[in-house]
Amino acid sequence: MLDTFEDCVLAARAELSMARQLLQDEISNYPRPIAGCDAQFNHLLAERQKVLTAIQSLDDCVFVPTPRSPTPQAGVESR
Repeated sequence: MLDTFEDCVLAARAELSMARQLLQDEISNYPRPIAGCDAQFNHLLAERQKVLTAIQSLDDCVFVPTPRSPTPQAGVESR
């Protein structure tokens, strides 16, 4: 059972990493030659990109504006 939000994020990262590896294995083992119009292969590539984007979004630093720091360039105002 997952107790904290951090546990959930770690579980999501692990599942996405496993999905990425499975997709990479399937792409690597895809029969050759590959035509430019091979819809199934192109679908695998698109799915791999979606998984990579999801993994990257977990690692991105998100700026949340506040009255003391309205823009990312404003820095942190201390009082």
